[in-house]
Amino acid sequence: MPNQIYFFINNQEVGPYDEPAARGMLGSGQIKESDFCWFEGLAEWKPVSEVLPGLCSQEKPPVPAGASGTVTFEVTEREYFKVPKITLHNAEVVLEAGALHYMLGQIEVQSSVPGVGKLLKSALTKEKMVRPRYRGTGTIYLEPTLGEYHVLDLRGEEWIVEKGAFAACEPTVDLGMFTNKAFTGLFGGEGFFQTRVSGHGKVLVLAQGPLETVDLAGQTLVVDGGFAVARTASVNFTVERVTKSLLGSMTSGEGLVNTFSGQGKVLVAPVPNRFLSIMREFGSVRAALSRSRSG
Repeated sequence: MPNQIYFFINNQEVGPYDEPAARGMLGSGQIKESDFCWFEGLAEWKPVSEVLPGLCSQEKPPVPAGASGTVTFEVTEREYFKVPKITLHNAEVVLEAGALHYMLGQIEVQSSVPGVGKLLKSALTKEKMVRPRYRGTGTIYLEPTLGEYHVLDLRGEEWIVEKGAFAACEPTVDLGMFTNKAFTGLFGGEGFFQTRVSGHGKVLVLAQGPLETVDLAGQTLVVDGGFAVARTASVNFTVERVTKSLLGSMTSGEGLVNTFSGQGKVLVAPVPNRFLSIMREFGSVRAALSRSRSG
């Protein structure tokens, strides 16, 4: 247990305190388990419940919350578009870079500059390495879409999210990166790197249509396409030929498929919503007309 602990309370940094003082403040209500703290060895501020569980009652589960307030996720609808609304009350939220549409209130934006290695990896993989943090009180609206937004409520589990599906999360969620195997990353459509989310709190994800949950209990799920949005980390993901022989895969018309196996959950959006379906059909008809005119 560290002896020099700093806390972030009511938008102010206080401390340092030793363990007995911190325990007394927690017992009196001056510090909450959802408040953020920092001590030597931590790369960033973390909730008390996450990094100092010894101070908290073992009978209470970790409380996913913002810095010292609340974060609320809603999905509003405007002119057929889905627009996520995030309400902060003395709290913090992490957004995908470029996801902001507009915001209102007393909100500060913090975006750390990654190292040269991360910048190079970002350039090579097209995966965004910097995800800004918005802190304060107010309302944030994300970019509108004809797709569907969904909220995952993490309760200690770990998920791997499809490339491009992550939109936002509470600060109590740990964000990381999952590296696919070479063949899977090259031919699976997901790329070599995907977003890894774990811990406690809410995660906002984007999909092409309504999500369905597939529970795997030793079975194998074969998906021809990229409509699997997320999976628990316990699920094994590979890219395989639909038949054992290369010639058989070619003649079957399917070729390579995404395969999920093991124990866990897979979230799939097998059918795009009606607006995306109309857009795609209209786009194909317009392309066909353009080709016929040019011919």
